[in-house]
Amino acid sequence: MNDHYLKKLDRVTAILTQLQSKPIVRAQDLAMKFDVSIRTIYRDVKTLENAGIPIIGEAGNGYSLMDGYKLPPVMFTKEEVLSFITAEKLMQKFSHQSLGNHYQKAMEKVRSVLRHSDKSLIQNIEKQIDVFNFHAHPEDSLKNVIPIILESIAEKTQLVIEYKTVDSTVSKRTIETVGVFFEFNFWYIMAFCTLRKDFRQFRVDRILQISKTETPFLQEYGQVNDYRKRSNVNKSIAKLLVDKKIMSHLVNSKKYYGLINEVETDNGVELTFETEWINDGFPRWLITFADYATVLEPESLRIRLNELLIKMMERHQ
Repeated sequence: MNDHYLKKLDRVTAILTQLQSKPIVRAQDLAMKFDVSIRTIYRDVKTLENAGIPIIGEAGNGYSLMDGYKLPPVMFTKEEVLSFITAEKLMQKFSHQSLGNHYQKAMEKVRSVLRHSDKSLIQNIEKQIDVFNFHAHPEDSLKNVIPIILESIAEKTQLVIEYKTVDSTVSKRTIETVGVFFEFNFWYIMAFCTLRKDFRQFRVDRILQISKTETPFLQEYGQVNDYRKRSNVNKSIAKLLVDKKIMSHLVNSKKYYGLINEVETDNGVELTFETEWINDGFPRWLITFADYATVLEPESLRIRLNELLIKMMERHQ
């Protein structure tokens, strides 16, 4: 069998897997995934139909398997089995506690369909992989909160939450959830807040109460990253001059705090930020490397930084 037919066999098998895992599969998406023409996908689907696979749909609309059609259990490659082990270790360290038990049960089902040799492979290697997390998991006030949030996204129904802000102010909000994301060791909700009439992000561990409603929302909000990247009228511009020798320690955090421009000069690296945390979060982050940085603007940031430093000195005298 030549290379062309081997590639086709692999691709047709992968298309069948896609049909098993999704309700509708579009030819355009398959063509992009496998880097082939749409016409090639049409021929591959015809190959599956000729092999007796009951595929519903037609070119241009999307394909699906006939409801109730059962296929033999999927066989995993050795490389896929090893990736499961690594993913399981990552989930144990970084997944939200309300997802952990569900993932563990799912992995038990995956293990149950593995071949004996693959089960032995897992047993021999799973203790040889570990992930070290330098941050403690935040303690949530509620259990099972992430699944409730995900259900509201899938069902497109509003949530009512009782939320505690960083200054311990508690308020009740009705939100329409766009999505969830994990960043700097915390889980966040991105949602439209009906109280503020704008999009807000809420840290999951600060939710004191949560309840689903029967109230639907019809707005199509798109992807969660679209809103994390969007501009905000409340953001302020801050400029710092930072010593070059400290820059390697700011690789990840500078992006989180809104870096929009970076210019290397003879005196150091000039960083420009667009941040909504100019009065609290940003100056507190700046304290961690303030001995290697100079505030260029705004003056209010310099004043706020000095206030925080004075409070620190008074507390530790």
